[in-house]
Amino acid sequence: MHDLAWPFFDEEHRAFANRLTDWLADTEVLDDEKRVDASSRAWVRALAKGGFLRACVPDFYGGLRTSLDVRTLCLARERLAHRSAIADFAFAMQGLGSGAITLFGSAELQRRYLPNVANGRCIPAFALSEGEAGSDVAALAMKATREGDVYILDGEKTWISNAGIADAYVVFARTGKAGTKGLSAFVVDAESAGLKVTKRIETISPHPLGTLRFDRVRVPVPQRIGEEGEGFKIAMATLDIFRSTVGAAANGFARRALDETIAHVKSRKLFGAPLADQQLTQAAIASMATDLDASALLVYRAAWTKDSGAARVTREAAMAKWFATEAAGRACDRAVQLFGGRGVSRGEIVERLYRDVRALRIYEGASEIQQVVIAKQTLS
Repeated sequence: MHDLAWPFFDEEHRAFANRLTDWLADTEVLDDEKRVDASSRAWVRALAKGGFLRACVPDFYGGLRTSLDVRTLCLARERLAHRSAIADFAFAMQGLGSGAITLFGSAELQRRYLPNVANGRCIPAFALSEGEAGSDVAALAMKATREGDVYILDGEKTWISNAGIADAYVVFARTGKAGTKGLSAFVVDAESAGLKVTKRIETISPHPLGTLRFDRVRVPVPQRIGEEGEGFKIAMATLDIFRSTVGAAANGFARRALDETIAHVKSRKLFGAPLADQQLTQAAIASMATDLDASALLVYRAAWTKDSGAARVTREAAMAKWFATEAAGRACDRAVQLFGGRGVSRGEIVERLYRDVRALRIYEGASEIQQVVIAKQTLS
């Protein structure tokens, strides 16, 4: 992956990326789409043993750097997605699931959860979405009512990654009036009385995903993240960091699609010559390669900007996520097309990539939402 030569990175980044690449070449963790819970847990354990989950927390709690380094997160997700969608998922959720604690949690919350995120003993989850509130966070309806020294949580969350395997959920609920200023964030332990996984959701690219029901779940006040009413700010700041990493994962899928396609068109014969000799094949390869470089530049610009001290990278991250995920979709589609009948055959790598990449255009803000964000930022 030639992008390590770009000036966005320092030697620590390059060493981390190379070590992860070498480790992936040697690791024997296998994915099983019929046993995604076990596969996800296996990847968390393996990544923790390899020391790579340290990228998900600050150094004070066993991490690699003094704060979350977005370039490191992006480098990790790109390489993990190139190997396995479940590996990428497992790593990403360790970071996203605990990101609000890292950014806004009290010292007590950070001490309790972050070291175990790094060593793989705690699998976290980010519980934001509801049936009628996904991209429109201000429409969240779940209630958190304070009664003395506890909050009582009632409601439902859905489309929650790690539902059923998480040890702790970062949950966003309404503590005040309608709108963005009435939301607060909490850490809810999975074994809390009244918290149940009521449904598992099956998707074309399987991973642990489900619906949570909160029935008078008691959450101590110290489990609140930040101040009451800061939930929207906490959610947006967390997504501001991890949205760029979605683009990096898309690049990993696209790069694997390109690698597989190049090998295929060089060996596949058509009319007595390699498929690679056909001009339309060359046009497809050129488009895939150019999209990939453009995506990587946008992703690592956003990551570098955030790591350089920018308070927010809303515009840059939205551009990176939108372009990279759409470009990866095009790359995987072209790969399937060039593989012909093999491309739609179950068990082929490009068939899996075609399924794996699709959700990236939806979660953490759909492509249409990213375009709205970019337009508003540009017009302001």
